[in-house]
This record gives sequence, structure tokens and C-alpha cells, in this order.
Amino acid sequence: MAESRFVTDVVVRFGDCDPAGIVFYPRYFEMFNNLVEDWCGQGLGTPFQELIGVRGFGLPLVSVQTDFVATSKLGDALRAELSVLKIGGSSITVAIRLLGADGAPRVRATLILVLMDMKTQRATRIPEPMRSRIAQFQAPAAD
Repeated sequence: MAESRFVTDVVVRFGDCDPAGIVFYPRYFEMFNNLVEDWCGQGLGTPFQELIGVRGFGLPLVSVQTDFVATSKLGDALRAELSVLKIGGSSITVAIRLLGADGAPRVRATLILVLMDMKTQRATRIPEPMRSRIAQFQAPAAD
């Protein structure tokens, strides 16, 4: 079975931080979006410029639940992980974890993304083989 999560590194940059030198919480949402973009391009083989510009699809976030577990500081190297929890007709529920160098969670989030037809601005069914590629990142079912 393929790896059930997409993993990449994120470095906390100066622009991510507030005057106290810790990540300003809205910046995590930008990190989530960047992770989804990287997952589409590197994990699913469909860069956003192709998804939007060629195929005419968008992948907007429609719901997010976030737990801020611990602070991250300027210069921290975070491990970003994305796993698919559920694939619906047009929606994808993903779990995101940002972990510190020690492996301890900094942020956990659950996002619901919806595949949208850019012309109609409506949700559209996730086509094959995109659905199959997404399923490769589905977390194993709990016993």
C-alpha cells in the first residue's frame, strides 16, 4: 500500500510571526493552503495552475476545525503532514498536522475541501482518476 499521508517541511519565516516572534495564528491557514497546493502538485500530480487554468476546477476550503497545541517560533522547521480522512462525491476531508523538530504537534486541523466547477461556481463530482490518486493518501481505517 502507498504512503497514506503527504509530508513536506515548512520553515517558519519572519513574515509568519507576530512581534513576540511566534507564529501569528492566521499564518497557519496560509501554511495549510500551501500544503494543499503542494499535495495537489506533488502528491496528486495536478499543480494548481493546471487544476484551475486548464481543467477549470477550484478546490476551496468550506470548513476548518483547528487546535493550536503549542507555539512555533521564527526559524522553526516544521513537518507538515496531510492525510485524507474521507472522500465524498465532491468533497475531501483532510487531516493536517504541523509537528515540531521533536515530533510534538504544534497545530492539528481538519479541513473540508470541495471540488468546484469554476464556470458554474458549484460543487462537482471528483472525477476518476483524480479520485484514485486522492485515495492513495487515505488514512487506514481504525479498528
